[in-house]
Amino acid sequence: MLASSIQFAGGTVLNAIIHDITERKSAEEKLRETVAWFKALFNATSDSVLLIDHQCTILDLNEKAARRRQVERTAMLGRNLLEFLPAEAAARRRAAVAQIIDQGQLIQYEETRGEQHYSIRLFPIRDELGQVLHVASFSRDISERKQAEAEKAKLEAQLRQSQKMEAVGQLAGGVAHDFNNMLGVILGYTELLMEEIGPEKRFQRQLHEIYTAAERSANLTRQLLTFARKQTVAPKVLDLNQTVEGMLNMLRRLIGEDINLVWRPGAGLWSIKMDPSQIDQMLANLCVNARDAIAGVGTLTVATENSSLDAQDCAGQAGFMPGEYVRLTVSDTGCGMDQEILARIFEPFFTTKDVGAGTGLGLATVYGAVKQNDGFVYASSEAGQGATFTIYLPRHVGQMVSSGPGDAEQPALRGSETVLLVEDESVILEMVKVMLESLGYTVLAANTPGAALRLAQEYSGPIDLLMTDVIMPELNGRDLAENLLSLRPHLRCLFMSGYTADVIAHHGVLDEGVQFIQKPFLKKELSAKVRDVLTRADAAKKG
Repeated sequence: MLASSIQFAGGTVLNAIIHDITERKSAEEKLRETVAWFKALFNATSDSVLLIDHQCTILDLNEKAARRRQVERTAMLGRNLLEFLPAEAAARRRAAVAQIIDQGQLIQYEETRGEQHYSIRLFPIRDELGQVLHVASFSRDISERKQAEAEKAKLEAQLRQSQKMEAVGQLAGGVAHDFNNMLGVILGYTELLMEEIGPEKRFQRQLHEIYTAAERSANLTRQLLTFARKQTVAPKVLDLNQTVEGMLNMLRRLIGEDINLVWRPGAGLWSIKMDPSQIDQMLANLCVNARDAIAGVGTLTVATENSSLDAQDCAGQAGFMPGEYVRLTVSDTGCGMDQEILARIFEPFFTTKDVGAGTGLGLATVYGAVKQNDGFVYASSEAGQGATFTIYLPRHVGQMVSSGPGDAEQPALRGSETVLLVEDESVILEMVKVMLESLGYTVLAANTPGAALRLAQEYSGPIDLLMTDVIMPELNGRDLAENLLSLRPHLRCLFMSGYTADVIAHHGVLDEGVQFIQKPFLKKELSAKVRDVLTRADAAKKG
């Protein structure tokens, strides 16, 4: 502060006091800048921010809070916040404010209003003595985050389910392989005994029961192998509409007269490449399941359609891939399933049917067949609302090959050629040898690849066919065949195995030109396959 006076004619005329207010002015300017900055930040934040008193009266709010409630900001000032909240949210906010005033601590929680989700944070605003004067309320819309978390959880659940299915598939494939060998022996010798003793002899009925039980077990094993994608298949280029139409009469017999079968073929359907027997398997299993779900009068609809999927279509669906597909849909008006059951329907041996009414392998077989052909399957259902199974099979770009006249001819079941039989399981080796000899063939039997090579070198006569197991010690079946072909170039090859092996098939799909018979096989299946391979060889020579 400065003081001064003006003297005139010996007397004081004016006294002046001067204050330096530079600092105050600077502080006021800074305060104005701070307030302006605070207001800009207050209104720019993505959170809805309100300042309320102990009774939840709104003292101040930002523009975001007003826009969220679609009310002018000035119209909300002085009103109670609880008026703008649903009853449940209002009760919780009132309790939270009371708790802050009582305890003076930050409170944070989440609340749901309809389909929207919010994160709520309440802060105490204190005076110089530490008493809570007001409460600052911060509300953030976290709906997108919640949706992303839900999608992530769904994908993680799908991934865990897929991993579980893969693990079960590995176990199923291994068990089925060993079981196949035992079933092959039971079926083979039972069939031979039944032929030997004749239909009217003692124990024929008992043998037939053994045979029937073993055959049913073999069918279950095939279903396990299909689920595990270990079933070896021979794909063909197909028109799915034609394939389904060829099954309609059989499907109608399966579901019965009370259920109306509706067939809706898609126009201009693309080709697919798949083993036709797998289409039969899938449709039969889906239709039987639908029949059981309807349990009375109802409708079963089978439809086909072309479908192009992009990345957006596949988002949120584990295993789905963008591309062009032929879609096969089977839907029913049955009892439907809840979400807990729906999550497990493709697991092998899972069933909701009574004991003895189902094996729990039907839908597992569908799942395995679809996966083996690089497709995917989606099931949707609600309790009491029926169910829909949608199968996507990759489009095949290429021409369908029609069957030649020779393919329709029924080959002779017997023969007189020489067969080199290679199998490391001695009981199976002996059984197949007996089968072939009973069909008229000369059989050279070897229980190791090394023994087979020696036989091929030492035997002076012609060898027409190599019939070999795929997986063996020393050498696999394909390598053995290549070695033998160098010694006998005209040798025909027939591979046999209880499950697929990548040395002859990739993911269960046979390489072009490879001839294969699945264990366990019956004598009539063996005779037909051997004759087929040898007939093709004769046709090739003549051509």
